[in-house]
Amino acid sequence: MFDSFGKILIFMGAILILIGVLFSAGSKIGLGRLPGDIVYQKGNFTFYFPIMTSLLLSLFLTLILWLFRR
Repeated sequence: MFDSFGKILIFMGAILILIGVLFSAGSKIGLGRLPGDIVYQKGNFTFYFPIMTSLLLSLFLTLILWLFRR
């Protein structure tokens, strides 16, 4: 029981590390400022909603998880 729980925790940790690397490296290659990302600025207020970035990350993670399940 605890053996499978440990494997799940390791897997989730690896996914979090991968996401952190993507965010760190992604800003250097333009991820986060793609066409389709919504940025609204008015005075002191900025609203940022990364629609395209979210779609690309979702597609990438879906493909990775699909490959692991095969």
